[in-house]
Amino acid sequence: MKRIIVIVLISFFLFSCGSKKNVITKKQKSEPIIERKEPVLAETPPEKSEIGKETSKVYANSTEKYIDTYKKIAQNEMKLYGIPASITLAQGILESGSGKGRLSLKANNHFGIKCHDWTGKKIYHDDDEKGECFRKYNDAKYSFRDHSLFLSERKRYAFLFDLKKYDYKGWAKGLKSAGYATDRKYPQKLISLIERYKLYEYDRPLLGIENNNITEEASIKLLYTVSKGDTLYSISKRYNTTVEELQKINGLKGNDLDIGQVLLVQK
Repeated sequence: MKRIIVIVLISFFLFSCGSKKNVITKKQKSEPIIERKEPVLAETPPEKSEIGKETSKVYANSTEKYIDTYKKIAQNEMKLYGIPASITLAQGILESGSGKGRLSLKANNHFGIKCHDWTGKKIYHDDDEKGECFRKYNDAKYSFRDHSLFLSERKRYAFLFDLKKYDYKGWAKGLKSAGYATDRKYPQKLISLIERYKLYEYDRPLLGIENNNITEEASIKLLYTVSKGDTLYSISKRYNTTVEELQKINGLKGNDLDIGQVLLVQK
């Protein structure tokens, strides 16, 4: 009898332990299922508004990118100072190598303007001579503004502002004649850039004109470069004007002329 009771108790004990193990096993299986749900929810794709969003424009070359980047600044300078946006952009492209030159990259100097009486930051660069001093700007827009001030505040460029604002050929030739650049092909390079990239189109909105046809004769009639033997009297006779008128429109106080000096002969 005792042996039967012992067997029953042992059987009951073993049955109880087996039941507990089954419960524990079920809990262990249920935990991984809960943990796998969170990463799946976190990996859901972004909203449609973020897919295929354009982050940057594609340009055919660095010059087109330069034009698109600085065209509004050039137009604003034209509005404030009267320098054609086409000329400003062409000079910027030529002087800065479309924004890839050392002066533009290291100093934001897009027009190769040297220090002169500059009191701001400086950078030294080999140009006509080794280690020349150039102006350094915190932002490229200040370089464009300094370019406008450089031309508008110096007497030798004053005659340019009597030209028509759409006369980019006259401006290009006038800049060379006034000594802005030493390269004898400087005017042709500016004109070529303006016509190749149609930079004159950025002048039109500010001039209120639809046609931008400029003839070679337009600049020839307005400007005259002094040659050896020229006097104000001989020039006035050639262009059917007076010495007094030439003095007045060119800001001259006397009769002295320099070879290579550019005169405005018609207002």
